[in-house]
Amino acid sequence: MVREHESARLAIIETLYSEVRLDPIRETHGHGQGSGLSGEAESSVAGLRFAPFAANDDAGVYLLGDGLALVQTVDFFTPIVDDPHTFGQIAAANALSDVYAMGGKPVSALSIVGFPDKGDAEILEQIIRGGLSKMTEAKCSVIGGHSIRNDDIQFGYAVTGMINPQKVWRNVRARAGDDLLLTKAIGTGVLSTALKKDRAAPAALQAAVTSMTELNRAASEALQEIQEKAGSASPVHAVTDVTGFGLLGHAREMALGDPERGIESVSLEIDHSAIRYLPGAFEAAREGFLPGGLKNNRDFVGDCVNFAEAVPQEFRDLLFDPQTSGGLLISISPQFADAAIATLDRHGVSARRVGHVVAKKNPLLFVQ
Repeated sequence: MVREHESARLAIIETLYSEVRLDPIRETHGHGQGSGLSGEAESSVAGLRFAPFAANDDAGVYLLGDGLALVQTVDFFTPIVDDPHTFGQIAAANALSDVYAMGGKPVSALSIVGFPDKGDAEILEQIIRGGLSKMTEAKCSVIGGHSIRNDDIQFGYAVTGMINPQKVWRNVRARAGDDLLLTKAIGTGVLSTALKKDRAAPAALQAAVTSMTELNRAASEALQEIQEKAGSASPVHAVTDVTGFGLLGHAREMALGDPERGIESVSLEIDHSAIRYLPGAFEAAREGFLPGGLKNNRDFVGDCVNFAEAVPQEFRDLLFDPQTSGGLLISISPQFADAAIATLDRHGVSARRVGHVVAKKNPLLFVQ
């Protein structure tokens, strides 16, 4: 027998999805975890790929035919903010990001829901509405999904996009001499941790929410515009979105290359003072609001990084800070960097030049 609150929850889901001509998501029993694997754990299974790409690409690519491929990714997590509608928006923006980072266009998505057995159905409704609002903005059709009963609320999407297989941006192929651009401020991890302790200032929290709900679509479209104008020069060499592994974790992936496919490893030199930080992020780091993911990232990546003595500890921590729906880290030919920044700005994206690529050396990453 279905309990009354379960009927209410299913009715809400059916109503929301019928509004966009979808079948309702299914209800099933089960239990799962929403926290991401550490870098070490994820690296141990990274070779289990089915696409023609390998290494630690942001999404999987499946070739359909000449000039056409699918790009697929999945992401879901527990609430990072208190407001359920905002949480849904952030989860959607985050799930879409990998497709944009590879130069693809999202076309369809399946929702993933974990919700407590006796949870408030109104909260679930607001989460789903928030997610749908961002999917609508991205012109990505939510065509169904699946839900389970779970002690913790979890939400996200499996997203499918279309891409030209000859125009895929990988998170490797950075070349010595390239400039590094970053399209968003960092600090969402420490601010979310401060929020859990009721220590996040309203202005700082709003800045973080604005950043996390911003799609990376405009940045991706700006880079595609640069590529088209440059023709055979193809100045955009590597792109990744900065998420759970933090800026330095994703920088490490970019530096490693893909030697099995002839893509050499490089080193990245990053200027901490050139990076944008969310308002209140420095103070949150100074007060010790460091999420567990930050410490995991530091343990995993720390041996690959050397800091100049002048870099304050707070900024060192922020470079390991796990981001949610972070910006794009871009490795681009230096002669196109200024044009890229101007084009990004015209698309409403405030990008910064935050470093450059050099020939591989020890350490792999250097922060000054």
